[in-house]
Amino acid sequence: MRLLLLPAAFAMVLELAACVSLPPPRPSAQLSSKPQPPQVTQATQASPKSSFDPYQIAKSDIDRVAEAHVREVFASLKSLAEKLYRRNPREWKKSGQESVEVAVERIFDPRNAWRLPEFEGRTGTDAVLLAYREDYRGDRVAALISGLASMIQTAFNGKTEFYMTDDLDPQRLFNSARNVEIAVWRLSSVRDAKGELFLLSNEATVPPNLSFEREFGKIIGNLDLISKIIADKSQRTIVKVLQSIATAVFLPVAMLK
Repeated sequence: MRLLLLPAAFAMVLELAACVSLPPPRPSAQLSSKPQPPQVTQATQASPKSSFDPYQIAKSDIDRVAEAHVREVFASLKSLAEKLYRRNPREWKKSGQESVEVAVERIFDPRNAWRLPEFEGRTGTDAVLLAYREDYRGDRVAALISGLASMIQTAFNGKTEFYMTDDLDPQRLFNSARNVEIAVWRLSSVRDAKGELFLLSNEATVPPNLSFEREFGKIIGNLDLISKIIADKSQRTIVKVLQSIATAVFLPVAMLK
């Protein structure tokens, strides 16, 4: 009897095994022809750099306006230096420079701090006056531009960047604008013993070349505008001195405050 049941039991086991569904085998990576997408990890993601400057928090709108005016003023001074050298090539040759470009860079080299050896320690309007002295044998363009630059930088407290803690004096800036006007008048009016101008600038051509006048006008306009902005903000009054341009003397800048 037991021998008869064994074949039947074995057949039942085979039937049950056939009913169980096994998962299909995983295909081999080597056999798959479909390309796999790249794995994106934290290391491969490009992290954008932040352009935030923490120092901008310490700046007011007036500070940013002042910085813009400083950039414009010194850009005009550099342009004027090049223009004057091209009109007066003998000047850049006096100091043994190789070219106009080298002579301009010498003036604006921050290592010199507007103090070239031939000025003998003079800065500001004292250096400007060298450009109109009969006995001066140095570079008159360098004396004029360096003197104006150091005077204007003094009016801006010797800075090109400003923060909320900075306190600009509108009177200094106003006086600087008037001093630039006096320097421009001297440039086109003061002559040596032979009746010749110390430095050539505007040309009496047709139409007239007024590029020098425009650049000086930009400087004066920028200084006047920023002095008014600061005066209005700080509720300070600018003392306006009336004097004839022909007999005018340079107004103080460094000795204020």
